Amino acid sequence: VQLQASGGGLVQAGGSLSVSCAASGRAFSKYSMGWFRQAPGKEREFVAAISWSGGSTNYADSVKGRFTISRDNAKNTVYLRMNSLKPEDTAVYYCAIAKAPYGGARYQGGLYDYWGQGTLVTVSS
Repeated sequence: VQLQASGGGLVQAGGSLSVSCAASGRAFSKYSMGWFRQAPGKEREFVAAISWSGGSTNYADSVKGRFTISRDNAKNTVYLRMNSLKPEDTAVYYCAIAKAPYGGARYQGGLYDYWGQGTLVTVSS
């Protein structure tokens, strides 16, 4: 299984950015996907998740109302649209695919078994 994240970069506070993650090696459409992030000196934290069908989503309180997760099963790709970015959103963003198929939008990192290489998002003040 390979997850290739892309789209990170530098943006000013209040701006927007989208990151994407292309998956291969697993039946993407059957698995929940998640986005996590890790800021310098901090532990990895949950950001957003989407169920296998796309019918259910879950967000960390810190990003709710600003970030949107979506997926395109035909392209084996999951997206994270980030609006109203804040300096505290600066982190390496990782996508992950769930261990088991047909699950919900899971926030627990332990329920994911493959992770992308991460893409850096930097928000300047």
